[in-house]
Amino acid sequence: MDDLLQYRDKRVVVTGAASGMGACTASLLVDLGAEVHGLDVRPSVEGVATSHVCDLGDPAAIDATVAAIGGRVDSLFNCAGLPTTAPGQQIVRVNFLGHRHLTEALLPSMPAGSSVGFISSAAGMGWQGNFELLRGLLEADGFEAGSRWCEEHDDVVSANGYGFSKEAINGYVAWRGFQLASTVRVNSIMPGPTDTPMMPSFVEMMGEDFFERFPKPVGRNSVPEEQAWSIVMLNSPRSSYTAATNVFTDGGFSGGLFTGSIDFAALMPE
Repeated sequence: MDDLLQYRDKRVVVTGAASGMGACTASLLVDLGAEVHGLDVRPSVEGVATSHVCDLGDPAAIDATVAAIGGRVDSLFNCAGLPTTAPGQQIVRVNFLGHRHLTEALLPSMPAGSSVGFISSAAGMGWQGNFELLRGLLEADGFEAGSRWCEEHDDVVSANGYGFSKEAINGYVAWRGFQLASTVRVNSIMPGPTDTPMMPSFVEMMGEDFFERFPKPVGRNSVPEEQAWSIVMLNSPRSSYTAATNVFTDGGFSGGLFTGSIDFAALMPE
């Protein structure tokens, strides 16, 4: 079937389009016939229609980039992110607040049937248990209000900025995705360990022994292309009835955890 995933001539935006999962996502979309507009702190992968150097921790830079892209946007792929080794407040500014600001800024340009996909993480799988806390951040209207909330809750944000940023993404996907479901689909994928340029930062944070013992039901880490295909398929019009959902793309890890086959506490460093 020609144009199976229905991306031909669609205008799409991809963050993190210079490396890792974002670069793979942008390249796949180019191959599928989309007009791709890439965002990153470095020039995006070759083949994109436009490449925008943009710091997602800077709302003014985001607004300028949205204005430069202009026109209709059929699909947004939020793939950028800072690793665990960055300061917690900075992580949340980029991973969550910046992506939320970009998403809300582009929504007026997205026609009915459009889609937004986030690359979250299995590290954010506990978001439901923290939703009452997360609600305060989700209801903080705008980037600066969100930043103030994070500063007021620095004990939470600085303790685990990466995990908290992913919980915030997952909460936003469910909360805002429910509100928008009739017009724009919002979803996320939740990868497990993936061999990207960011992986060494996780090893530095948790230690090599942790990742050597980390359960891999499939038998290995994923590679960026596998995660890129997952978010490309999730954002495709072919997934038209999938909305406000966080999809595990962790090679079976969550299944083992939820059924008690994996004791995560036993994996943690002492």
